[in-house]
Amino acid sequence: MKRYVAPLLAISCAASAAPQPDAEQLMTMINAYRAAPGVCEGQRAQPLPALTPQPQLSTIRIAPATILAAALERAGYNSGQADAITVTGPRTPQDAMQTILWQHCGTLLKSGYTEIGSSRNGNEWTVVLAQPAPPRPAGMPPPTTPGVAILMEDWREVGQILLDGVNAARATARNCGEQSYPPAPPVRWNQQLGETALAHSNDMATQQYFSHAAKDGSVVGERARRAGYAWSRIGENIAAGQHSPQETLDSWLTSPGHCANIMTPEFTEMGAAYSRSPGPNAGIIYWTQVFGKPR
Repeated sequence: MKRYVAPLLAISCAASAAPQPDAEQLMTMINAYRAAPGVCEGQRAQPLPALTPQPQLSTIRIAPATILAAALERAGYNSGQADAITVTGPRTPQDAMQTILWQHCGTLLKSGYTEIGSSRNGNEWTVVLAQPAPPRPAGMPPPTTPGVAILMEDWREVGQILLDGVNAARATARNCGEQSYPPAPPVRWNQQLGETALAHSNDMATQQYFSHAAKDGSVVGERARRAGYAWSRIGENIAAGQHSPQETLDSWLTSPGHCANIMTPEFTEMGAAYSRSPGPNAGIIYWTQVFGKPR
């Protein structure tokens, strides 16, 4: 894919009464680029309005395994949609802009965003683009759509929906990345695996982390044994931020490793659950799916 890096002289050399902090300079450059983007990813791009600096977005720090939705919630920002860009190495705002344009010009040119934040920590630069969620009238519950998991208070109901989706996926041959899988037999629901999934989703939601390793150091095999499941083979998929069982399943099927778990013919049983983190916006939804083969 060809990427075009726009000349930055016109962006970065305007005189000012006092120098801007580096993060502010980077936001100014991004807005100048959006006003006259030229070509991005081989296509001529249309000019876009300037993004409004939002201080809350400038407090966001992106570390490995950071869930952007959780970081936004902690910052007190009610987001409708958001993207984060992090680059490491550039020493100046100009170099950071060049690197971001080379790797992320398409993200900078998404038309749905209206606000921006930026920060610098040494040679690490973070840019957050966002569209705030519309204000909700007092007393009105959060908007929902049919099939959204947060409407389903019984996690078993959600787990059964995922089970049906998994068995539909296993019924058809598919490629998981470069690996081809033939159709696999259906898996059946196992309550102990469901409780294993629920416990891990609850733990991730309560402590707001995203990892197969729990805060106590346990991994899925240990957690399944705690729930009373004696296994000869075990596997786990996790996800966060998706709003429905189907959206979650779709995201797993497009990820080679998660897809491989779903299509592994040796697995015969499954449990799945979700949990919501506490928060003013109903929190982030954490999903866990556990596959097993009993002894």
